[in-house]
Amino acid sequence: MTEKNSEIPSTILEQEISLPEIPKEAQEKLKKIKDLTEKFKKSLIKEHKDVLIGIALLPPAKILPTDTPEMKEKLKKAINMLVLIKDLISGNKDGFVKRDGINKSIKKIAETIDKKILPNVMDIYELRETCFDGKMEVMETIAAAAPIYDPKDLLSSIKISIVHKNMVLKRFEKYIVSYVCVGSMFRGDATSHDIDVAVIVDDTDVKKMTRVELRDKLGAIIRGMGNDASYLTKVKKQFHIQTYILTDFWESIKDAQPVIYTFLRDGVPVYDRGVFMPWKLLLKMGRIRPSPEAIDMQMNLGQKLIKRTQGKLIGIVGEDLYYAILNPAQAALMLYGIAPPTPKETIKLMDEIFVKKEKLLEVKYVKILEKIRKYYKDIEHGTIKEIKGKDIDDLLNSAQDYLDRLQKLFNEIQKRKDKETINEDYQETINLVKEVLEILEIKYSQNDFMNKFKSLVISKKTLPGFVLENIIKLQDAKTSFIRKKLSSKELDKVKRESRKAKKEMIELIQRKRGKEIERAKIKFKYGDKYGEVLLLDNVAFITEDLTEKNKKIQKGDIDPSGGLTNLIKSDLVELEKHLAQVKIPSNVFIKEKIFEDLRKLFGYDIEIMVSS
Repeated sequence: MTEKNSEIPSTILEQEISLPEIPKEAQEKLKKIKDLTEKFKKSLIKEHKDVLIGIALLPPAKILPTDTPEMKEKLKKAINMLVLIKDLISGNKDGFVKRDGINKSIKKIAETIDKKILPNVMDIYELRETCFDGKMEVMETIAAAAPIYDPKDLLSSIKISIVHKNMVLKRFEKYIVSYVCVGSMFRGDATSHDIDVAVIVDDTDVKKMTRVELRDKLGAIIRGMGNDASYLTKVKKQFHIQTYILTDFWESIKDAQPVIYTFLRDGVPVYDRGVFMPWKLLLKMGRIRPSPEAIDMQMNLGQKLIKRTQGKLIGIVGEDLYYAILNPAQAALMLYGIAPPTPKETIKLMDEIFVKKEKLLEVKYVKILEKIRKYYKDIEHGTIKEIKGKDIDDLLNSAQDYLDRLQKLFNEIQKRKDKETINEDYQETINLVKEVLEILEIKYSQNDFMNKFKSLVISKKTLPGFVLENIIKLQDAKTSFIRKKLSSKELDKVKRESRKAKKEMIELIQRKRGKEIERAKIKFKYGDKYGEVLLLDNVAFITEDLTEKNKKIQKGDIDPSGGLTNLIKSDLVELEKHLAQVKIPSNVFIKEKIFEDLRKLFGYDIEIMVSS
């Protein structure tokens, strides 16, 4: 080979590729945009550095056919900027006011520099809410933006997450039910050098391989795609991807694993097929509660780990001893009614609830938990490099003393919970008894409502006989519990039986109430759409299209002439809340004025549907 040939590059990446030269006019335009964005960035940092999370140049806005010529011209010239600020709204009653003030200030800065700069101000709270509402196009737009200021790497984290999510969905969309960002990414105060995401894989229809194989194979491929996403986006932060199969995810919720509860509480979905958000909302509503078995398992885990700790070396001593005292503390908080907290929160809650509020625990036991957590962290960070036998003995003795005391705390909480449970159960049942009488229009007084109910069950046989039997058992159990003559096993049996009685009464109420609601509805057709008006006392709820998944609902007053006034936007939550609070009219009278108002709202071709 000649000397000239030996100089030929071995790969295409080493070749000089001849690209067409950018026209001078375009170069000047790009330089001007760069200068303006740089000036805008410096001004924002100077004025609002304390709240500033990131700045990015957004892709050009879409021009719609409906836009006016003036608007089209403005959008063509516009320099669209994303300004991301920290969460000023959560837990701050003046947050919206402060946020609006910053928004106005940023827009003023933009106008001062150049009126073509159009800032889109968004805070972390809004960013999370768009994901919770399923508006994923916002995240896609941010991922496509060019960051010009990203001190906490949030914009980079969004970019790599969205790129990776799209890669995963393109190949495995059939199996992916949720793609969730976890960790500190959406808090806006991230200091970690890592990006954490979790992918939930549907394994409910697996036939050709075991669930474990599916998890391992898909997990390996999905993690490999994470490396590709890092390469494509050139994001240097560590990208950690956790893969859950749906059945394991559900089992973890039932077993009250604190990691899963934290994942549900803090996770933000960037893709969800109706799996993650319903569970997140149920957790927020307090409807996901650990089973008694899960609580017992957490409590008993302490003693098991204490035994394992004896004789172990420093690493095992630190970790096992830490979780030996942490898990029972979390179990006590769960039994009290708090979802499994993070380790750092556990210490604070133990002090606030059991020491200060309930006065059920001495402060020295919180100090033991705090001391052993510090010990664990010192081992983890390498501050403690060796341990003496005496230190192990002291730690084990403190931990055993702590566990013995926590067992007493656990028993005391259980007694209180049992008392609260049977009282609540009894009150709920009595309220349902009265509601059954009311829905059937049977008059009663505080002295004779049970006799009226007995007659309803025994003579009229409106409800099965076991309903009355189970209510009487619950009354007897309440008395026995007060006299300390009822065991936990007997209490559990009574609670199970009372649930069956309540279920029967609820179903009766719902059937009766459903018929009443139907009588209060006016259904109508306009064009190819179907809507309805629900008349409740002096208030009406109008559902514009019954076939829509996210139904648009309006609320208005019914005036004396029977017409609709003061219409405002409403939703399904407000409608259901109103239904629960008001009595459905037994007779609904419809006046001509309501039809006139419906024509004004939906057109003169509206047709009223008459139910047979």
